[in-house]
Amino acid sequence: MQEVKIGKVYRHFKGNYYFVEDVALDSETQERMVIYKPIYDRTDSKTWVRRESMFLEEIPERPDNITGQKVRFELCEELSKNYIK
Repeated sequence: MQEVKIGKVYRHFKGNYYFVEDVALDSETQERMVIYKPIYDRTDSKTWVRRESMFLEEIPERPDNITGQKVRFELCEELSKNYIK
């Protein structure tokens, strides 16, 4: 399995973009967790965490996949702006 790249922008299959701030380890399972934040205004949360395996998982065909991606989050190499304030 590939690993998430810290400091990079990823696009969610629903079209929004997120900046990966870091990768942490779950204190109980030692599983890798991705810490990321949206690059757009949200009222519910500024920072999110998700298991790396789920962050990079392949997704089944679904009607809300507006990007046509095969994975939940896709690396956007062309976006390199530093979004950490």
